[in-house]
Amino acid sequence: MQQLQEPLPELGELLGGRWQLQALGASAFCDTWEARQGRELLFLKSAAETAAGMLRAEADGLRALAATETIRVPAVRAVLDRPGGGVILALEWLQLGRPDAEFGFRFGEALAALHAHAAPLEPAGFGWRSDNYVGATPQRNTPTQAPTASGWIAFFADARLAAMRERLRNAPGDLRSAIDAVIETLPGLFADGRAPRPSLIHGDLWQGNWGMLSDGTPVVFDPAVSCSDAQAELAMMELFGSPPRGFREAYEHSGGIWPDLKRTQLYQLYHLLNHAVLFGGSYLQQALRSARALVA
Repeated sequence: MQQLQEPLPELGELLGGRWQLQALGASAFCDTWEARQGRELLFLKSAAETAAGMLRAEADGLRALAATETIRVPAVRAVLDRPGGGVILALEWLQLGRPDAEFGFRFGEALAALHAHAAPLEPAGFGWRSDNYVGATPQRNTPTQAPTASGWIAFFADARLAAMRERLRNAPGDLRSAIDAVIETLPGLFADGRAPRPSLIHGDLWQGNWGMLSDGTPVVFDPAVSCSDAQAELAMMELFGSPPRGFREAYEHSGGIWPDLKRTQLYQLYHLLNHAVLFGGSYLQQALRSARALVA
């Protein structure tokens, strides 16, 4: 773990006062801390310069989600450049509770509201104003200027599938060939008449990235935002588990459209490829099976 000084001068200069720190844990790229000043608490993430871009991108995504006023996220209090390199991300401290029986309904309504919100990208299209990260993997977000099915196909082919193929250049050739085959068949996978439109999505909404506040409010964190087909969000939620009870009912009742099996498999492929990049092993074969099923 990195050793921060107590009290932390940079934090005090920006937020005022003297903050006492307690280490909470560490991941592969950052350390986490509780910062306390009197009764006020902050959640800190501290990363070396090599991972500073991840925390800056996280702050950008949280601010974008918060600006929609549709779904709760931890407020960004500060992004601090550390002397000698590195970044500290200071977030609102959230008190999480155990999801109750109605949580899924509230969560479905909130996410549907996010997806229905006007996408904050000018000119309107798919992508984002900057690249960011999905997990620890750089995520390409070069925007298109066409909020059409063809614009989405071009974006998903290049910024999602081809980008992962590039990162898997040392993977078995049959996986890379299978990715190419999926890219070639993309127009046919969107021939059902439902044209995707740009929606701001969280982008990495597996079960570890959502929760419930102690007052029952759904909250999401650690985003990988982009303006994308909202159905990509729903597919990710079903990849390593399932949404909470009542979520789909509330989402569809609020006007959202659930993806069919083929669209779900397509969008899950991106995240399987990301896991293959990060962890290799069985994810390489799982991604290969998924890609082959899409073109069968």
